[in-house]
Order: sequence, then C-alpha cells, then structure tokens
Amino acid sequence: MNVAFQATKTALHGTAEMVIAGHRAVCDPSGALYLESDRILVVSDLHFEKGSSFARRGMLLPPYDTATTLAALAKVIARYNPTCVISLGDSFHDGDAAARLPAIYAAELATLMEGREWIWITGNHDPDHPADLPGETFTELALGNLVFRHEPSKSPCSGEIAGHLHPAAKVVRRGQSVQRRCFVSDRSRMIMPAFGAYTGGLNILGRAFHGIFEAHAITAYMLGHARVYPMVRKALYL
Repeated sequence: MNVAFQATKTALHGTAEMVIAGHRAVCDPSGALYLESDRILVVSDLHFEKGSSFARRGMLLPPYDTATTLAALAKVIARYNPTCVISLGDSFHDGDAAARLPAIYAAELATLMEGREWIWITGNHDPDHPADLPGETFTELALGNLVFRHEPSKSPCSGEIAGHLHPAAKVVRRGQSVQRRCFVSDRSRMIMPAFGAYTGGLNILGRAFHGIFEAHAITAYMLGHARVYPMVRKALYL
C-alpha cells in the first residue's frame, strides 16, 4: 500500500486541498475531510451527548453540545452533499448516549442520514452500533488504498485515516501563541481533528503523538475561524 498525502493550495470556502492516493481531498475548516472523487465526507470524534454524560456524574456542562455539533454537521453536509459519510469513532460520548439522544436531535440526525450511506466506525467511547439509528458499523474500513479506523496504529501504516487523539497545533507570531485543532499528516497517514463542540485538543508535538509520524515530514492543517492554514513542522511549537 503506497499512499502519499501532498498539500497543494488553499481553495474555496477557506479549505486546504491535498492528494490522497490519487484522490483529491479537501480539509474543511469545520474539521471534516471530503474525498471528492468518491463523494465521501469523513468526520471524527463527534462525542454526541457529552454534556449529558458529564451531568450524570455530577459535572454540569451547558446542555448544548449535541445541538451545536449537529448544526455544524448539517452545514458541512449541505456544502458537499456527499453520497457517504464516515464517522471515525467516538461519535457518542458513552455507550448509552445514542439511546439518550433527545427525540428532536435523533430526528435531525436521521434527516442528515437519509438518502446517503452512513458508516459508524466504533471507538473507545462507543464500541457498539448506536441504538435505534440506521447505518452500518465497522471496527475499521478499507476502501482502496485507504484504511479508516478510530485509533491510529502504533506501527507504520500507510494510507491510514484515524481520529481519537484530538490533534491541535500551536504557532507563535509576534510574541503571541495560538493553538487550534488541526488535521495532521506526514504524507503517509492522517489523524483528523475532533469535530464535536465539547472536544479539546492535544498538541501534536506532545508525547501522545510520538512515533506515529515521520517528525520532519509533519504538516498541520490548522483550523481557523473561516479557513484552514497549512503549517510545516518548523513553524510549530509545543
């Protein structure tokens, strides 16, 4: 398997384009990845119902995360109109979250799923098929030269697209630092940013990412408010 990720340019909607195994791919500022030739939209770590999960344990968060994440998902689906959506695991914050999904949000999600293939990749937070929702569930999925899974492999794995680690990158300009969620690639594999509204980020130069990438070849595609900013390794800070 020989897959090359190559940054090309910043395109419409503030996206950043790259080539994945000969397929044009688009890094969207929302944190979604669009594979144009296959009309596949990929998102990771939605963490629906994280707020209610925390509330059950006595840690109160504003109960708006699912609504906010669904609104962002609806917007990016409307932009690209994919024939298939792949959700790369931790779509729900715990094993009961799909069943706990309020009826109004379940209906919104079902509307987004209607008329297109929907694939749930299992994650460490949601190891089973989400209750009462359509779609197919896999632990990982191979499509041509690409492999979609939740947790990145600890061994070299060309063509892998994974999530789980919630990557973020930091740059320093004029004495001020900015850290943003990001896609990260070394031209061989990619880890996607967390899409969910209540998800944080881990610096890609930190310990959690050691050994996954060829360090000198890293490019971070940082998510700004309205565009994606490709940053090479030497521009990044821990």
